[in-house]
Amino acid sequence: MIGQVLSKAAVPVGVVGIILLLIVPIPTPLLDVLIVVNISFALLILLTAMFVKKPLEFSVFPSLLLVATLFRLGLNVASTRLVLSEAHAGQVIQAFGQITIAGSLVIGAVIFLILTVIQFVVVTKGAERVAEVGARFTLDAMPGKQMAIDADLNAGLITEAEARRRRAEVAAEADFYGAMDGASKFVKGDAIAGIVIVVINFVGGIVIGMAQHGMEMGDALETYSILTIGDGLVTQIPALLMAVSTGMIVTRENVEAEMGQAAGRQLLQSRNALLITGLAACAMGFIPGMPLLVFLAIGAVLLFAASRVRANEAREAALVTDAQQLEAAEAAAEGPEDLMDRMRVHALEISLSPDIVDLASGGPGDLLTRVKSLRRKLALEIGILMPPVRTRDNIDLPAQTYALLIAGVEVGRGTVPRGHVLAIGAGLEQLPGTAVTDPVFGLEGKWVPAEMSHAADMAGATVIDRASVIITHLSDVVQSQADRLLSLEDVRQLTEHLKQSSPATVEELTPAMLSLAAIQRVLAGLLAERVAINDLARIYEALALRAKTATDTPGLIEAARAALGPAIAARFADDGRLRVVMFDPMLEQQMLEGMRVVDGQPQIVLAPEATMQLIESIRRTVTEIDPSGAEPVLVCAPSLRAAVRRMVAAQVRGLPVLSYDEAGAGGFATDVVGVVRIATSALPIAN
Repeated sequence: MIGQVLSKAAVPVGVVGIILLLIVPIPTPLLDVLIVVNISFALLILLTAMFVKKPLEFSVFPSLLLVATLFRLGLNVASTRLVLSEAHAGQVIQAFGQITIAGSLVIGAVIFLILTVIQFVVVTKGAERVAEVGARFTLDAMPGKQMAIDADLNAGLITEAEARRRRAEVAAEADFYGAMDGASKFVKGDAIAGIVIVVINFVGGIVIGMAQHGMEMGDALETYSILTIGDGLVTQIPALLMAVSTGMIVTRENVEAEMGQAAGRQLLQSRNALLITGLAACAMGFIPGMPLLVFLAIGAVLLFAASRVRANEAREAALVTDAQQLEAAEAAAEGPEDLMDRMRVHALEISLSPDIVDLASGGPGDLLTRVKSLRRKLALEIGILMPPVRTRDNIDLPAQTYALLIAGVEVGRGTVPRGHVLAIGAGLEQLPGTAVTDPVFGLEGKWVPAEMSHAADMAGATVIDRASVIITHLSDVVQSQADRLLSLEDVRQLTEHLKQSSPATVEELTPAMLSLAAIQRVLAGLLAERVAINDLARIYEALALRAKTATDTPGLIEAARAALGPAIAARFADDGRLRVVMFDPMLEQQMLEGMRVVDGQPQIVLAPEATMQLIESIRRTVTEIDPSGAEPVLVCAPSLRAAVRRMVAAQVRGLPVLSYDEAGAGGFATDVVGVVRIATSALPIAN
């Protein structure tokens, strides 16, 4: 309890003490203690900045930087007061000054000037510029990161809690780099103030020493030179450490390793680089006048490191060869059951070219783990039990290619280059990589090297890893082909599960009125129009009422849609409003007159040229709608809805078709954003 109180009061008390330090004179022993604390504090911050894995792990750094800067200025004021009034500022300042001068005032002054130039011109200016650029790029990339999080959430790759955590992390990162941009200005100001204080100490000290203390010119020059240089060093060294810490923090990337580990691993990854550097060091040793032993020793160390890298590469190659031989032996030992399993056509399959099978390696974020998350997401959103996904390698596929198959038939294909990430957005012209079109949304993007992902992110692009690209494509395929994936066994399992909570509903419908096969056709029809079937009880109740009078599949589907009307309309509503496209009343009347039932399916029978005009008018009207709002829906009379849907399904992909009853079921306001018309005043009906 006492420790918590002390920890909470430490910073406020420290800040108040710093303010007092600016006003109240302090004795020289206390100044020595505070100077040592200042140097130790700066060193602690530097080492902490080196050992953190992510900048956000040291999010308090900007505030500490401000406090440390204020502390150093307070020490500058206190030491200046002692230097000018007593010609003595404690043992630490005296020792620093004497060590630096080392018997030569000129050499000491030059060394001090060099340290000052390094502090102000190199480190401080560089840290300030990096902080400014990092803040600007982080803020520019913030919308893209939010979009990436939303895409992962929609694809079922992360939970809502994880999405909130990532959004909070993105906001915290933006706040951190913004604060670092402002804090770096304090570092620059501190360096300028340090130079001004040094000049005041030196000039003012000599004048005061000769005028008030009666010193000779030489004595005053020697005394105040030592004190000025010592005072400058005890403040410039911590300031230099803080500036270096600032540069390290703002240049760190979010890697899961400390700086030393990451640097060692990446510097030792290239055997050729180590080998060439070692040979070059040995060769330079034979240049006349060069220390041969030193160069040979360094070259030998580098050559030894290169040999160790080669040994590790050989060991990894041997492990790969052993794994391939084991796999070949297992394939040779396959029995009839194994072959029959391979012969079986799987409902859903992902084929990978051999060079990208690492995506299914079994890690925590690999393809198989994300498929499980996708199954859970689709079950909750649309009510379908997505079948198990078989993942296998396929030597017939081109390099870096994957294919999605339903019942053995390919329905989608894409490329996912190894060691690359997909960046979607503008401003990617300066980045290396291959330009592509996203297979799901049709957006322009580029496959950039994984090490350039931070640069693409800072450029404002949405960065997607390879597994996420495949999962997003798979999610789109499953939702668009859900009617093909719904099996009779799935319907049986759904019915048995519903029977546990609503036994009367199930017993009323099946098997007395409808078989499971008939129910499957109805549910598949709903899924074909991307209508969720998770409200199974309401669907079964509507089917039971309809089946008492007729059991035709189109009629059953319309009855189920009527029961789900509010949910269907809510899916397309935005802020309580629906954007609708309507038919011209005269056109709709002619379409009603052309209604026919052909092979049990409702159809609008028109002359071929009239049908083409109608479809083209629908396509043109939908294309001209402002894409910035919610998804538009085509509405028509209830008796026309099924026939219109059949007409436009293959021509205007993804256009939802709702009846007037469904559009008004949820009580949403409607905005008419388009009217379908054709040039002819009367449509001829085909005979």
